[in-house]
Amino acid sequence: MTSATPAPTVLTGIQPTGVPTLGNLLGFFLPALGFQHTHTAYYFVVDHHAITVRQDPAELRANTHEIAAWYLAAGLDPAKATLFVQSHVPAHVELGWILNTFTQMGELERMTQYKDKSVQHAGKETGINVGLFGYPVLQAADILLYHATEVPVGEDQRQHVELCRDIALRFNHSYGQPVLTVPKHSLPPHGARVRDLQDPTKKMSKSRPGLGCVLLTDDTAEVEKKFKRAVTDSDSGAEAIRYAPEEKPGVANLLEIIAACRATTPQAVAEGLRGQQYGALKAEAAAAVNAVLQPLQAAKAAWLHDRAQLDDVLQQGASRAAPVAAATLARVKNTMGYLPAR
Repeated sequence: MTSATPAPTVLTGIQPTGVPTLGNLLGFFLPALGFQHTHTAYYFVVDHHAITVRQDPAELRANTHEIAAWYLAAGLDPAKATLFVQSHVPAHVELGWILNTFTQMGELERMTQYKDKSVQHAGKETGINVGLFGYPVLQAADILLYHATEVPVGEDQRQHVELCRDIALRFNHSYGQPVLTVPKHSLPPHGARVRDLQDPTKKMSKSRPGLGCVLLTDDTAEVEKKFKRAVTDSDSGAEAIRYAPEEKPGVANLLEIIAACRATTPQAVAEGLRGQQYGALKAEAAAAVNAVLQPLQAAKAAWLHDRAQLDDVLQQGASRAAPVAAATLARVKNTMGYLPAR
């Protein structure tokens, strides 16, 4: 009799900064939560990564609770997946320090995100700090502690995963044994490609606030206002509402949002609105989004109302994650020749 093949392990996290958008929900939260049914899944709030930009202490605490509550409201089941806060598992920082010694300065200097963020951070209070420079190494520690076999991130993070692979391979080669699991990059599960309502050539982002960005905290009236003013095009014929992303990006964006909210296809939505004008499309999009946001907001509010229960979930998650992380860290240190503590 052969033993069952263990489920692959996946890990994904979100920084506790700002309010998540509709794009975060439809493009990341909901698709990523599917892993809890097929993988050994770890979801965490990456508060250590957030402090590369100076944070208001009260806001950091509140935002950490908020992100955890959004995870749970969106459907994360603590009985199936592990939800925790990065700083509640000290092994992340310790392994990050160790992995610094297996990372070259030139590798970090070539990181595209570091180059981009260096421009953004220049002149700010924190400046281009060492934490910003070493961010990818801590990210590698996050991944390697749990022997994640795949890391579902977008193209903007692929370079960081490649660095993580290089660090793991370098460590294993140095000691002649496969201590660290070498992960692979994978594209996130297919989620809606949610674009800015005012500029559908760009993705919806909390870094671009205003009428083009729907926040998960927006009330019904605010959602309706933003969709009413959404950019479409000047087509007014009977076939104006059709799914043609290249030709009609604004219309396609609205169709994709409706489809994601109702678990259907943009083509099916377009067929159902055939012959109608853009006012009907925008009203349909607002209604579809509000039908998703209202119960989500209620569930999130319930979690935040009962902070004790929310903290219990996070503590239980850390209690499950910590032994796994500690075992990896102990093997790394033993392999390197650290004297074990008694």
